[in-house]
Amino acid sequence: MAANPKKHPPRLPPARRSRLVPAGAALLVLAAGGVAALRFLPSPADDPGRPAPEYEPVRFTDVTDAAGITFRHCNAAAGDKLLPETMGSGVAVLDYDGDGRPDLFFVNGRPWPGQLDHPGGKATQALYRNRGGGRFEDVTAAAGLAVELYGMGAAVGDVDGDGRPDLFVTAVGGNRLFRNVGGRRFEEVTTTAGFPEPVAWTGSYADFLRRDTPLSFPSSATFVDYDGDGRPDLFVCNYVAWSPAFDLGVPATLAGGLRAYVPPQQFAGTHCELWHNLGGGRFEDVSAAAGVRVSDPRGPDGTPTPVGKTLGVVVCDADGDGWPDLVVANDTVRNFFFRNRPAPSGGRLFVEEGLSAGLAYADGRPRGGMGIDAAEVLPGDLAVLVANFSNEPNSLFRRLRADPPRFADAAPEVGLAGASRYPMKFGAVFLDADLDGRPDLFTCNGHLEPDIARAVPTQTYAQPGQLFRNTGRSDRLFAPVGGDPFAPMVGRGCAVLDFDDDGDLDLVVTSNGGPARLYRNDTPPANRSLRLTLAGGGLGAEVEVSAGGAVQRQFVAGARGYLSQGEGVVTFGLGPAGGADRVAVRWPGGERQEWADLEAGAYRLTRGRSQAEPAH
Repeated sequence: MAANPKKHPPRLPPARRSRLVPAGAALLVLAAGGVAALRFLPSPADDPGRPAPEYEPVRFTDVTDAAGITFRHCNAAAGDKLLPETMGSGVAVLDYDGDGRPDLFFVNGRPWPGQLDHPGGKATQALYRNRGGGRFEDVTAAAGLAVELYGMGAAVGDVDGDGRPDLFVTAVGGNRLFRNVGGRRFEEVTTTAGFPEPVAWTGSYADFLRRDTPLSFPSSATFVDYDGDGRPDLFVCNYVAWSPAFDLGVPATLAGGLRAYVPPQQFAGTHCELWHNLGGGRFEDVSAAAGVRVSDPRGPDGTPTPVGKTLGVVVCDADGDGWPDLVVANDTVRNFFFRNRPAPSGGRLFVEEGLSAGLAYADGRPRGGMGIDAAEVLPGDLAVLVANFSNEPNSLFRRLRADPPRFADAAPEVGLAGASRYPMKFGAVFLDADLDGRPDLFTCNGHLEPDIARAVPTQTYAQPGQLFRNTGRSDRLFAPVGGDPFAPMVGRGCAVLDFDDDGDLDLVVTSNGGPARLYRNDTPPANRSLRLTLAGGGLGAEVEVSAGGAVQRQFVAGARGYLSQGEGVVTFGLGPAGGADRVAVRWPGGERQEWADLEAGAYRLTRGRSQAEPAH
């Protein structure tokens, strides 16, 4: 394949001096206090009587083979149709060796106990090092990650403060924490860090199928410094209470008598987890004290029962108070909104306010929520996107006010509902694909049932991803991009990165039981970008860019979407503008710092340092 013809924006001199500003300058009806009417602020250029503007085409090119990526996911499906086989897996972007180029970590499953090895050999996790020039090399074994586990998702964070990104991998039967050693390799430190020891993966397949003791079944995870102590804590989503014996004991059939995968309604819920970073590489489970265990009274005795069937989480500052909040996507039960509040005894905790905030339900009932992301879809207009099950449209919860936070689903009004209803959506990410200064939306799609066409002839197992362009018009905010730029696949996780260092955003997508795909953004380079790396990762910071008469904001979060995490660089599309008039960072803790007259390009911003340094 020919090399990318686009030219990289020139690296320009460091920016002007900054200034520091002191801190402080099941059908349920919505609860009372919900919002009765939608009132959204229009875009400054919005004119409902004007036709939608014309745009340059958005183009993505599959460069997987040319990039040297050969990863293929193993889901261990052998006909018994065990629920975890439908769910994985994710991908994480990290610069593990510190060379300034984003590398790729693919989460893999493995055969169930007693099954034969994967046809391609042992199914292990996979790490691909970015060599530059659009090429990757498989360094899994050398990096110590040739590990077999039934993986689901991944999160990246510097857990020990040594400046190197570490890896947390969620897996059926027990999660793993891998510490980055010198940017060369990883070592597992799961139990020494305080996490539970994973279950032993031994015995015959028949014995495994008879197991009735539930196995842990986590999904997404994200690092978040919820208490502002400068150390990344860890939030872990858990899906359902699952065991092979219970799964096989539930009758589930398709047309023709074929066994079907059992839906989540048949399984009990679980609790999310919050792990506090104690320092020194140690974590402590503070889930109960920190308020992330959500229960409902069930049955005549009122026994509290876990509510969550959680698949996705995104960190954002929904109330604008400078503290990270969490929005959680649940499957067939209400979504959660964990608002970060002061604890009565000091410190911080989360208060679950999904119902009162309008984030629990889209239309008065739960949907099959999977992937989730958040962004300002118009200046000052924060929205949370939840990717839902097939025949359920995406939910786009737009914020009506910040204090207290109130949201309402605006998907029908902004052009998302109809176009997103048909496919089964998993991964979901906002990205400015054309660098016009407005976040577009990508969802990674694919059914969970290989035999779905027997039951629903209009459905397919493999489905193409969908890209929605942000028009900037509040009445028709999102428009589907035609031309089928993404091939059908059983899509699951997806993440954003600039792997070829040309200033625009590319996509990596995973497939359940199939190959991953790398898509290079080949949109005509009419617009430019500002790419900002915050020293220390900047987890929990808010970045504001003023350019071309518009103001954009992004909250620096960890993992997002579904089981996945994109690159840590914050990218702002500038449109035709040659740079930004002003860049402001509100660091965790409230300190504000500004830089003036940054030209288009890539920079590194360091807290307290007046110069913005070129990133390369």
